[in-house]
Amino acid sequence: MFKIHKFKRLSVFVLLGLLTSWIVSCSTGNVGTETKQTSSGAANIEFWTMQLQPQFIGYFQNLIATFESQNKGIKINWVDIPWAAMENKILTAVSAKTPPDVVNLNPDFASQLAGRNAWLDLDTKVPNEIRSSYLPNIWKASTLNGKSFGIPWYLTTRLTIYNTDLLKQAGINKSPSNYVELAQAAQQIKDKTGKYGFFVTFVPQDSGEVLESFVQMGVTLVNTEGKAAFNSPQGKAAFQYWVDLYKKGLLPKEVLTQGHRHAIDLYQAGETAFLASGPEFLKTIANNAPKIAQASAIAPQITGETGKKNVAVMNVVIPKDSKHPDAAVKFALFLTNDQNQLAFAKAANVLPSTVKALSDSYFKDVPATATTVEKARVISAKQLQQAEILTPTLKDFNKLQKAVYENLQAAMLGQKTVDKAVEDAAQQWDNR
Repeated sequence: MFKIHKFKRLSVFVLLGLLTSWIVSCSTGNVGTETKQTSSGAANIEFWTMQLQPQFIGYFQNLIATFESQNKGIKINWVDIPWAAMENKILTAVSAKTPPDVVNLNPDFASQLAGRNAWLDLDTKVPNEIRSSYLPNIWKASTLNGKSFGIPWYLTTRLTIYNTDLLKQAGINKSPSNYVELAQAAQQIKDKTGKYGFFVTFVPQDSGEVLESFVQMGVTLVNTEGKAAFNSPQGKAAFQYWVDLYKKGLLPKEVLTQGHRHAIDLYQAGETAFLASGPEFLKTIANNAPKIAQASAIAPQITGETGKKNVAVMNVVIPKDSKHPDAAVKFALFLTNDQNQLAFAKAANVLPSTVKALSDSYFKDVPATATTVEKARVISAKQLQQAEILTPTLKDFNKLQKAVYENLQAAMLGQKTVDKAVEDAAQQWDNR
């Protein structure tokens, strides 16, 4: 589930299921001015997360207790929202001007509301010395039109999880490292075993993995004016790559109708050889399909000629209509400081977004007897040095993905030529 990408997939459940527990202490220092006080004398901060209960109740209870003990005038009310309900709930709360004070979202979805000026401008609230403690490329993921609307929290980078038994049956010695090798492996696996190399979804509302593959293949999605830039030789080649795989029968027909969850189901059933996902899914596979887990190994993320690798980001935002913006910023910075991020990363098998936490030996050293999960942690952290948010932060990003995926589907089904599909997708985006 952790895909980097659409709103549903980037909840921690989908983060531990897809991308995602923790404990600590440490003050972030004096940020902002004095908080506004309620009639009770305290600033009551409402903090929303996405599907972190019950797994992380203990972590957050400890974190909140520590924060409150260090900030006597602030009380935190933690509310956990099911990931499927978060989008509607936050939209409703923001529209009614009754939002929570700190909200756990992801840049893709948060940017849509940033375009409506829903979030506090953090450039005026976060001092440069604190901002510089976060990974620069990751901070950029929560900016729109040059303004910072979010604070980075936890991260994951995709890995390639692969079935060594299927590769052996197909006569393949190593996991592919790029899309050219992936296509060759998919053909060999189909010829020798009758199974598929992998599953990737072209459902517009789901994963952005295919759109990210375009960028990895050297495609510029939009230009500096926000107009379509993928109607180019590189864009046509990327369209052609996926169309060819589908027409050759190397992708399951359900790629047009099923979401990323189906990729996990097929891999756990032994029907595909490769799964592009975060390392947290290794435990899921071990629980659901022990025999497949036993045969599973890991390799770095598959990429294109650019060598770029993706990172999925969870952030926190402060609504502009928060009654206690300074207290909210103080808590958000405490939640995401070095110590708390390191503790959360260890408990949740994710990566931190601060420079100091990521430099910890936990992400560099593993014992000779390391498990697959431990090895995955080190590979993921190493990838983060080259990882970036591959798709642009756009107010209407969902419309860009929809335009590309719908026209890709039409070309895959033979309803349009590749050239026509690319042209129509570009026009659909520009004329939105």
